[in-house]
Amino acid sequence: MSQKTDRNADQGDGGGVPQAMLRVFRDSMRRASGGKGAKVAAGQDVGSPSSPPSPDPNVVGFGDSLMRRGASIRRSLKLGSKKDKGLRQEAVVSKGPAVDKMEEEEEQEEEEAYEEMEESYTLPEIPHTPLSVMQINKLIEMEVLEEAHLNLLALRREFQQEQERCSEDSPMELAKKEKDLNLLYGELRNKVNAIVRDSNSLPSRNKGLLVAVARIIQEEERRAEEPGGLAGSWMEAWREAVDDGVRAKVAGVQLERTEQNASWLAVHLGLLGKAVTEDLQQVRAELRRSYPPSFQVFGAYVGSYGRVVGQHVGKLEQRATELKDLHALLDWIINRYQSERIMGSPSLQPDMRDHTAQLKLEDDFLPRLRDKFCCAVKEDLKASFVRIITMEDEDFWKDGKPPEKEDDLLSHPMPMDIWTKVEGIVSNCRLIDDQLQQRVISSCLQELKDFPKRLEAEFRRRCDALRPARLWTEYQITYINCFAALQQHMGRYRDACPQEVDAFGAEATGLTARLLQALEEQFKEEVEPYLRRMMTRKWLTNDDDFQRLHRRAELLSQHCALMRPPHAQEFASRLHLHVSREYVGQLMKSNYSCKNRKHEKAASKIRSQWERVSEHFQCMKSTHEWLYDAGDDLSDVVAQKNAADIKDHLQPLVEHYPDFSQKHLVAVLNFRGLRRGREHQLILQRHAQLQEKTGAAGERSHAFFSNMPVAVQAGCLSNVPFSCLG
Repeated sequence: MSQKTDRNADQGDGGGVPQAMLRVFRDSMRRASGGKGAKVAAGQDVGSPSSPPSPDPNVVGFGDSLMRRGASIRRSLKLGSKKDKGLRQEAVVSKGPAVDKMEEEEEQEEEEAYEEMEESYTLPEIPHTPLSVMQINKLIEMEVLEEAHLNLLALRREFQQEQERCSEDSPMELAKKEKDLNLLYGELRNKVNAIVRDSNSLPSRNKGLLVAVARIIQEEERRAEEPGGLAGSWMEAWREAVDDGVRAKVAGVQLERTEQNASWLAVHLGLLGKAVTEDLQQVRAELRRSYPPSFQVFGAYVGSYGRVVGQHVGKLEQRATELKDLHALLDWIINRYQSERIMGSPSLQPDMRDHTAQLKLEDDFLPRLRDKFCCAVKEDLKASFVRIITMEDEDFWKDGKPPEKEDDLLSHPMPMDIWTKVEGIVSNCRLIDDQLQQRVISSCLQELKDFPKRLEAEFRRRCDALRPARLWTEYQITYINCFAALQQHMGRYRDACPQEVDAFGAEATGLTARLLQALEEQFKEEVEPYLRRMMTRKWLTNDDDFQRLHRRAELLSQHCALMRPPHAQEFASRLHLHVSREYVGQLMKSNYSCKNRKHEKAASKIRSQWERVSEHFQCMKSTHEWLYDAGDDLSDVVAQKNAADIKDHLQPLVEHYPDFSQKHLVAVLNFRGLRRGREHQLILQRHAQLQEKTGAAGERSHAFFSNMPVAVQAGCLSNVPFSCLG
């Protein structure tokens, strides 16, 4: 057929159907002539070059072809535009009852085929003479696929026959026909792919077309080894078209920008899950019935969604930077995609039991996403800690606001705020998987490890000027309580991350120790002048220094009452030892020697003052109970009227304090007013005997006198035997 004839044949009205074709179709309908096709099953070869030609193919085969073409055209018009529908209505008016009956039978056959499509099929008879290239191309454009394919098979048969005749010396006509075949097959495959791609978006339009598409794919797969076909697998092309359709479906899900909606990702994932479920419901209920069972349509779409959505979430991961978005993405991938909300939906059962519902992700995608999430956790916590320190400055330091009390203890919401923040993150991750939970706990503790030093540095910068005011002391105690509580909270993660808990605990303990040390140093600085003036002439006649010391001890007791255990007890115990050692240490400096029986008054004063100081440390629950005897033991030695009686009161002192050495005894005797003489020597000898007797039985663990400096030397008389003195 010449190009001029083709062009005239292509010109038509309405929906682009050639008028000449419709006229031929009507004439063939009136003649009502037809032919039989061949049943195609696995292994059969119908329409191959070696098959015998059908009787009178020019009449019977071509007439059947036009009838089939007319049926396809009617189907196309039925689902076409309004203009196409108008043409169809005109055609119906011109038809008689016989034509209407044939249409109804054909539509009924289509419905039956849609309900259940068999694997085997009857291939309509291939035309003896194919239509022209332009006509076949026009049929492809109009989606008259069955007719177009049959003519393509006829053209391919001609090519094969000519190829066999020409052998290796193929003429130009053979090369041209091969080129035409490739072009037409390419157009047919593109059309098939487009129909498959849109089939899940336009199911009603493509329902009938998909039957023809499936048979074309089956036939081409069967003829894959024959010459003249298109390179590449038609089934593979079909799967790629399914992927393209799924990809278009996923791309059509609403995706807002971050600045439009802070919850853009959570909203998008919710809509995406709904779109996946609805599409698979449609595939299961309708689309798969347009294909033979071997296509495994439902499984193909499930697998396609696994691949396409897997690629899509990879792109979403690149956009997600905030903690909430990364959490939403992880939760959706690990839990929600396979849950009853999407792939596990009851509406997809029981078909889903035979298919995997997992997303196809890159091997390193989830580890990379977990790493990114953990980094976001650290950044989020770091920002929270910065806000906490800023709020400390604005709410307390800047205006000198005193801290709050709870249950008579200085308290602060900071530990609970941090704990709530961390536990919230960990709890949400616990719902995703255990692996992520443990990594997040580790990340939180790693970031928390640096917080004590950051707070300390800022506190020193802003509040050191307050020292030694009461407010500064209360701030110190407040943060001691804070980090004690925070350590207790974080200790709950020890089973999951023992090393990280220990690392944070070391930092928190270090800060607490430095805060306590600052309080100790401040107390020592305040009481040092008062303690230095103990055991002097003024001390014996004036109580001012001791009263100041007493008031300071009383204030210390009040501060310890604001401190949480166990730090309060440890703090009080250390200062108890310090005050006791410094108080008694004044006896060892020989600043004063009692004369004229003033030693009795001095002993009474030591006993009284020691009791008053001890009462405060008892209230503070000092653990150094062994210190309480020192005042009474020393008072007994100093108070003796007769020097000879002193040696009879040494035993309790030596037993309670084995480190009470001879030089300490000499210093006490000097304070008592006994510096030399026979009684002095006898007392020293008795002390030596008691020390030798006590030996290792003494409580060597309590060192009280050993580090206490002595201003006097025992002298040579201390070591002279008693017989020499006689």
